[in-house]
Amino acid sequence: MSKERQRRRAEREAERERAAAEAARRNARAARRRALVARFTRWVPRRSGRPGGILARRRREQNAIVAVVFVLVQVVTWINLSSWMERLGVLALSAFLVPVFVTLAFDRRS
Repeated sequence: MSKERQRRRAEREAERERAAAEAARRNARAARRRALVARFTRWVPRRSGRPGGILARRRREQNAIVAVVFVLVQVVTWINLSSWMERLGVLALSAFLVPVFVTLAFDRRS
């Protein structure tokens, strides 16, 4: 019985050593990859993040509203009009009128 236990123990230890060697290989490979990425990314400028103030949040909301209204106008136009010239005309007209809408709807002069 003790020879059997000794053999199983040796097998477990061999398996542990194989797992440790595999983990060491993975860690070494990950370290090499991190070093390579760090070497190239130090030349890339870092972003400081997007502004999080109340004015920035309000501006993002307003831009989202303008985008949704623009898309809705285009969808309604493309559903209701059959002529391609009319569709493209509405697209061009709405593209030119977006700044007017923004100026009238959201006072951004200040």
